[in-house]
Amino acid sequence: QVHLVESGGASVQYGGSLRLSCVISGDPYNQLPMAWFHQAPGKDREGVAAISPGGAISLYADPVKGRFSASLDTEKNTLYLQMNSLKPEDTGLYYCAARIARPWGSLSRYDYTYWGQGTQVTVSS
Repeated sequence: QVHLVESGGASVQYGGSLRLSCVISGDPYNQLPMAWFHQAPGKDREGVAAISPGGAISLYADPVKGRFSASLDTEKNTLYLQMNSLKPEDTGLYYCAARIARPWGSLSRYDYTYWGQGTQVTVSS
């Protein structure tokens, strides 16, 4: 059973930075494709970044390209999301997720099986 725990959410001002963490248990060989999702207040959960098993490759949704960066520390079994140049529209809950099936790269929430509890990011203007 895969277990995911996010942390690192906070309140920041426009243009600020945050790094979110997601501790992964139950995937000792880092074989699962993973992703970060954002759920703005009153909106659906949307994928912002996906990362390949082992963390060598990542892709991003258009709204965060050039501002967010996902990485995987395989020794610490921790997924990160570095968020720079934050905007008020980045406000919301952020979830990490893992999927069982290959291939990696999906930004659809329907493709992911395991979810963390979410961490809140609030960006003020």
